[in-house]
Amino acid sequence: MPELQLFPLGEDELEALRLCDLEGLDQSGAGERMGVSRGTVQRLLKAGRTTVTRALVDGGALVIGGRGENQKVMMEE
Repeated sequence: MPELQLFPLGEDELEALRLCDLEGLDQSGAGERMGVSRGTVQRLLKAGRTTVTRALVDGGALVIGGRGENQKVMMEE
């Protein structure tokens, strides 16, 4: 039975991605909406994009708000 690797995406990373990539806010605007600095938004975007890309490239599953790092689940064939 194949295993599916889980990739955790923090809720703050998801929110930064949503605000910048879907709503079109710049990092400063997203930071104001989230109550954090522009630098924090930049860090969240980098981490979030890396996680999403890894899940897509490796064929894994995103776990929103979870701590699934380095965990695997069994998939039925």
